[in-house]
Amino acid sequence: MKMTLTILGFLALLPVLLPVAAAARHDDCFVPMADWQPREAVAQLAEDNGWVVRRIKIDDGCYQIDGTDADGRRIEVTVHPSTLQVIEVEYEGERNRHRGNREEWKNDD
Repeated sequence: MKMTLTILGFLALLPVLLPVAAAARHDDCFVPMADWQPREAVAQLAEDNGWVVRRIKIDDGCYQIDGTDADGRRIEVTVHPSTLQVIEVEYEGERNRHRGNREEWKNDD
């Protein structure tokens, strides 16, 4: 009987938990290709931030810039394809990540 109540309780919470889990995976960008900014705009974003681009690719529906920052550190930057908002900056070899808008992570240095 306790097991049945536990299962029923979990099933009752499932509709609440699924949107929370989906929101936690914010790095997946689900945008129709027609709404994407061109790759050249991503390259310009990198140049404006002083990054040297090694490669621009698509990962989980987001643009991903692999390159180096102005200090020569290897970076991996996740960019929203339609807004070109920086979602995450990850420094290779470091556990230092910045998430959110550009102003937040630019001022964290």
